[in-house]
Amino acid sequence: MTLANETSTTPSSTKWNIGLWVAAVVLSLLYAMSVYMKLFLSHTEMVEMGIAWAENAPLGFVRFIGAMELLGIIGLILPAATRIMPKLTIYAAVGLAAIQVLAIPFHMYRGEFMALPFNLIYLGLAVLIIWGRSRKAVIVPRA
Repeated sequence: MTLANETSTTPSSTKWNIGLWVAAVVLSLLYAMSVYMKLFLSHTEMVEMGIAWAENAPLGFVRFIGAMELLGIIGLILPAATRIMPKLTIYAAVGLAAIQVLAIPFHMYRGEFMALPFNLIYLGLAVLIIWGRSRKAVIVPRA
């Protein structure tokens, strides 16, 4: 009986692990586009690419957000991949989720409702990673 339970939970854990890696890579790629725009484009180019709020924001603030998103991407992948302090993956996902929790009302206030589906996708992926890496497929630190 015990062997059957172990066998039935192992594939599930493997599937969850693969699914969470896919979610982390997708979220990282989505944020990478945003990071590129916020760190390397001018105000005008950002507005042309769809970041309308950047026109009225100080460039330093936009660059700061881009840098925080870049750190979030690194934290999402590197600790999990190396298994060195893998809990940082969860913290990075919390930080990326916090960015979206702040962005959603900001976009609503500005009447930028077209951005909300993207914000919700980013938030949903981050919450999935937080939950999955803390409950379903925890990454064990290197010994």
